[in-house]
Amino acid sequence: MTAPLLDGIHHLKLPVSDLDKSLDWYTTNLGYELMVNFVEEGVRMGVSMDHSRGGPPLALRLNPELAAVAAGFDYFAIGVPGQEAIEALADHLTECGVEHGEVFRTPVGWVLPGVHDPDGHEVRFYSVPLEVPEGMPRPFTRES
Repeated sequence: MTAPLLDGIHHLKLPVSDLDKSLDWYTTNLGYELMVNFVEEGVRMGVSMDHSRGGPPLALRLNPELAAVAAGFDYFAIGVPGQEAIEALADHLTECGVEHGEVFRTPVGWVLPGVHDPDGHEVRFYSVPLEVPEGMPRPFTRES
C-alpha cells in the first residue's frame, strides 16, 4: 500500500484553563503572535497563534477540565535548528524567568526538557533535523 500524501503539521492545539494567561505566556516567552480569536456565542473560546521564526502554528482552546487532566504531559516537541540555537533558547527562557531542564544530547540530537506552560503542559524542544546514529537503521529501537 502506498502512504497517503500529507504535508506537515497544520497546527497544534492545547486545552487551557485561562486563555489570557496562556496567550501571554506563549507570546512573552516563545515569541508567538495572536492571529485569530475564536468567539462562540459572545465568549472567546480559543485563539490561534503564529510564529515568525519557524515555530509551528499553535491554537489554545479554553477547556479547564481537559487542561487539568493533560498537565505534565508533553504532547509535542518543537524543533530548534541545532545545538547552538537550542542553547540560546535555554538562555532566553532563563532570562524570562521560565524554569527548565538542562540541554543535553540524546541518541537523535539535542533536547531542552522541563519547560511548562501555565497549565503544566510540558513543551519540549529538540534539535532538527533528526540525527540518526551512523549505521543505525530507521526505525531504530532506543535502549532504556
